[in-house]
Amino acid sequence: MGNFGLRYQLFREELIDKQGYLKVLEGLKNTVLIAVAGLVIGIIIGIIIASIEVMPKYKIVPRILDRICRVYVAFFRGTPLVVQLLVGYYVLRPLMGITVNAIESCMIIYGLNSGAYVSEIMRGGINSVDPGQMEAGRAIGFKYSTTMFKIIIPQAVKNILPTLGNEFIALIKDTSIVSFVGAMDLYVAFKYIGTNNYEFMVPYLAMALIYIVLVMFISLLIKWMERSLKKSDRSK
Repeated sequence: MGNFGLRYQLFREELIDKQGYLKVLEGLKNTVLIAVAGLVIGIIIGIIIASIEVMPKYKIVPRILDRICRVYVAFFRGTPLVVQLLVGYYVLRPLMGITVNAIESCMIIYGLNSGAYVSEIMRGGINSVDPGQMEAGRAIGFKYSTTMFKIIIPQAVKNILPTLGNEFIALIKDTSIVSFVGAMDLYVAFKYIGTNNYEFMVPYLAMALIYIVLVMFISLLIKWMERSLKKSDRSK
């Protein structure tokens, strides 16, 4: 116990006295920003891809778009996220002449990655909606796209809300690899604290605790949203 007390004291000195908490706060901010931006971009891309995949394939344009979407999903689901980060930041970014920093690059790449997974989640949600909803929308004069975005997708989102919560949690945890492209996150912040005194036990335990708290908070938020949606449905 005395040995742990000494380790904790070293950690506390680095965290408080030497203002290591500033790096922790910056890392926490970047972790949340990357995950939130990734999920928002992923939801937008996922909705578009899922809508294309479920639309009738009577014409050539929907068939071409469907094949493009399938290639996109296969690539981002079939390659490791760390490979996507490295290729996106060190290869595509300079080749395309894009001037974005490491954090912004991570937001975009995580969003593109999440879009592939959310598209499959959203497709399942759309398929879970009663087909009569689409027929009813078309019967009152709505176009296919209008019916999809005003009637079908809102109901699908309610059905997949817990799964979207799991995707957000996965994004939070996956941000621990952004150090591969030089971005500051929780891992980099606590590694910096540990490196200063060559003591990593307590910093890494603290890092794990923060991730656990973040995941618990997101889980509670998702449950609250589910209850709120159920109450609103019952009140109609």
